Amino acid sequence: MLPREAWQPIVAPSSAWAGAAPAGDTLGKRGEGACPLAPIEPRERIFFLDMKVRCTREPLLAALQSAAAVVPARSPKPVLTNLKLEAANTSAVVSATDLEVGIRIEIEGVETIAPGAVLLPSAKVAAIVRESAPGTQFEIYSDGTATVLKAARSEFRLPAEDPLEFPVVATFPPDACHELSSALVRELVRRTVFATDNESSRYALGGVLFELGDTSATAVGTDGRRLAKMEGPAAIVGGTLAATAAELQPIVPARAMQLVERCLGAGETPVHIAVRPSEILVRSGATTISARLVEGRFPRWRDVFPERPEAIRVPLVAGPFLAAVRQAAIVTSEQSKGVDFSFENGQLVLSGRSAESGESRIELPIDHAGAGVKIKLDPRFVSDFLRVLDGNTAVTVELTDAQSACVCRTDDGFCYVIMPLAAD
Repeated sequence: MLPREAWQPIVAPSSAWAGAAPAGDTLGKRGEGACPLAPIEPRERIFFLDMKVRCTREPLLAALQSAAAVVPARSPKPVLTNLKLEAANTSAVVSATDLEVGIRIEIEGVETIAPGAVLLPSAKVAAIVRESAPGTQFEIYSDGTATVLKAARSEFRLPAEDPLEFPVVATFPPDACHELSSALVRELVRRTVFATDNESSRYALGGVLFELGDTSATAVGTDGRRLAKMEGPAAIVGGTLAATAAELQPIVPARAMQLVERCLGAGETPVHIAVRPSEILVRSGATTISARLVEGRFPRWRDVFPERPEAIRVPLVAGPFLAAVRQAAIVTSEQSKGVDFSFENGQLVLSGRSAESGESRIELPIDHAGAGVKIKLDPRFVSDFLRVLDGNTAVTVELTDAQSACVCRTDDGFCYVIMPLAAD
């Protein structure tokens, strides 16, 4: 028997399998009563007699934890509760999918002893690595009957499943794509996902609309009662985009957007985005995320931002504004959820009331002189907007009357629209 280090992938044509017989031959004796064999197709099948890698705890744990966010807790396909570890001569990749969202993570510092692929039960393997001591060196290999995780003072043998049964997780294409900064992508996610609505059946409101241009990127999320829009600079790299790719405006599931934010690389690592007719792929550093697009129509969001030269514009600071909103909302209830925002000379007065909890009145000094405006808004919607901003961020509130939308803007491309509640 060959030593383990000498085991390599065996690629053999189907006709070389044990007992292969010419087309039309029979099992046993030829003649009456024998069972004819079907012709054997001349296609190759790949078997890995062994796969073995050596890696350190920290990069392995980071990859396992990121990939585990995609693994479904329950699935009609049990194979999806696994992670797939693929080792080539110079790299190793962990992948996971729930058939809606997929992720591929290249693990740093892996030594490949024998290339191949193996399935790892996600929860168990993550627990094994997490509970090991910092700096632990692991050997992971498959001997055809079990998957083995071995360290200096521990060894785990886990049931082995066929890696060929695991769905293929998309890789990032080599074609032209859009490039954005990781800081912008983080804000695109944080400032739009909170406004989406997974329960809507009329429009595709369960995702974020992406509009990718030659020099800019815009993300929009809405639930029909409020709308969040964030935009920033982008560039096309790697050539010229095909016409179809340039015209696509994908609606990305909110869950996929949150996964992208979680997996963003540190520092100024650029983010690359490629759009296909039915999926979007996002690459950041060693991680590639793919997601099936949300089907359906997205509202005509530009109609929400009409030109309003007559509107009053009040400058505010996010931190003090958020504190005042949260205080005023303390006495609201599900039946009386609105808070009155009265913009007066030199001050903003916020008033809340409910039969069960009483009344509140909060005064906030503001830089405003002129006509006053009073509008009733849901304090939860206002707080959602302010929470994703730094406390020192300057915000401009734009108003016309009690029946028209309240528009909030920042200087870095963030706009937020809130529809008013009916006045008492």
